[in-house]
Amino acid sequence: MTDRIAPVLMLLASNVFMTFAWYGHLKHKAAPIWAAILVSWGIAFFEYCLAVPANRIGSNVYSAAQLKGMQEVITLAVFAGFSVLYLGQKISVNHLIGFALIAAGAFFVFRG
Repeated sequence: MTDRIAPVLMLLASNVFMTFAWYGHLKHKAAPIWAAILVSWGIAFFEYCLAVPANRIGSNVYSAAQLKGMQEVITLAVFAGFSVLYLGQKISVNHLIGFALIAAGAFFVFRG
């Protein structure tokens, strides 16, 4: 059971890092772009330290397509929370419908 859960938890944690790396600087637009890039690279390093082993471990249990589908759903869930809690932006009904369609795609990837 740990082989199934560990990759999910690692992908979840890696997505938190990556979301901050890609979007965290939007809250600090006064900083020069080169600083945003360097800080983002530093944060992304930790994302890779989690994502690469998560996919390696996960490949023993899940197919590559399943790992990618899982990654997309996790990314959207983390991004939605980040967008609301950190950036103070609202999630609209259209966003939710779009996210649900992507989640439906992941459902079909996992379906036998």
